[in-house]
Amino acid sequence: MAMTNAPTGIHEANVSAWLTANVAGATAPFRFELIAGGRSNLTFRVTGADGTRYVLRRPPTGHLLASAHDMAREHRIIQGLGPTAVPVPDALGLCEDPGVNGAPFYVMGFVDGLILHNADDAEAFLTVDQRRTAGNSLVETLAAIHAVDLDGSGLGTLAKREDYIARQLRRWYGQWQQSKTRELALIDRTYEVLSARIPAQSGATMVHGDYRLENVMLSTEGQVCAVLDWELCTLGEPLADIGMMSVYWNSNVADAGLTRPATTAEGFSSLDDALKHYEAVSGRDLSNVDYFIAFSSWRLACILEGVYARFLHGSMGDQEIETVGGYRDRVDTAARNAAALMGVT
Repeated sequence: MAMTNAPTGIHEANVSAWLTANVAGATAPFRFELIAGGRSNLTFRVTGADGTRYVLRRPPTGHLLASAHDMAREHRIIQGLGPTAVPVPDALGLCEDPGVNGAPFYVMGFVDGLILHNADDAEAFLTVDQRRTAGNSLVETLAAIHAVDLDGSGLGTLAKREDYIARQLRRWYGQWQQSKTRELALIDRTYEVLSARIPAQSGATMVHGDYRLENVMLSTEGQVCAVLDWELCTLGEPLADIGMMSVYWNSNVADAGLTRPATTAEGFSSLDDALKHYEAVSGRDLSNVDYFIAFSSWRLACILEGVYARFLHGSMGDQEIETVGGYRDRVDTAARNAAALMGVT
C-alpha cells in the first residue's frame, strides 16, 4: 500500500489498518488532513480511496492534564445524542488502544456544511435572511440540547447533576493552577467572588460546555446541521451554556477583538433578542444571566491559558506557531471581562 506523509498526530499505517477493520465500508488508502482551527483536541479529515470522508478526533500530542481529552467519553456523547433532536455526526468507531496511534481516538461521519468563524464568513456565505435563520437556529438548537432526556439517551450517568457551578469553579481553578504560565491576580479574586455568589441551580440538563456559532455547522440555508466539539460536555446548569454563547455573541474573546464575530453581521439579532428567544423556546428564566456570563468569561480565561501552555510545550501538532502570540492577551481580556461583571478590581 502506498503511503503519503500524514500530519503529526496520525500513525498512517496503523490508523489505516484500524479504519479498514473497524469502520464499515472504509477503503484504503486514506488521506489525512488536519482541519484548521482546532485549539484543543486535534481534528482530522480522512478521505478513503472511494472518496468517502470521515472525521477523526484525538488528543493533542504531548503532556495532557488529568481528565482532559477523554475520547471514549466524547464518542459516548455523540452516540447517545444520535437518536435525539440534537443534530450530531454519526459515531462510527472508537479506538481505546494507544498502541494504534499513540492515544485513543474516535471516528465520526463527515458532515458537509458551513462553519462561520467571523463576520466576513457570514457575509460571504449567507444572505441577511439566512443569517437571521442561523441565529435563531443556534438558539433553538441549544434549547434542544437542554431538553434531551438524560436517562432515555443513556447519558444520565455521564456526570453528577447537582452543584454544577461549584464543581466547574473548582475544576477550572485547579486546571488554572496546573497550567498557568504566570500569576494573574484577577483570576484568583474573581474565583473567590464567583464562588461566594453561586445562584441556586435552575435544573439539570446536558451542558455542551463551549456553545457558540463556531462550534456548529450550518446548512446553506442557515440551519444548524451538526453541533461539534463536545469535549467539555457534562450535566448540570443549562444557563452556563447561555453564558458562553453570550460571551462570544458580541465580542470574539478568543481572537481578542481581531476579527468581528459572525453574530455581529447584519441579519443576526442582538444578544438581548437572542436571550429573549431562548427564554421563549425553552421556558427558562434568564434574570441571573450576568452571573453566568461572568462565570463563562472567567472559565474561558482558564481554558485559553491551558491552550497557551500547550502551544508553548509544543503539544498542538502542526498548527501555525504564529497563532501562539495572542493567547496571553486573550486570557487577560477574558479575565478582565469576568472581573468587571462581578465588580472585582
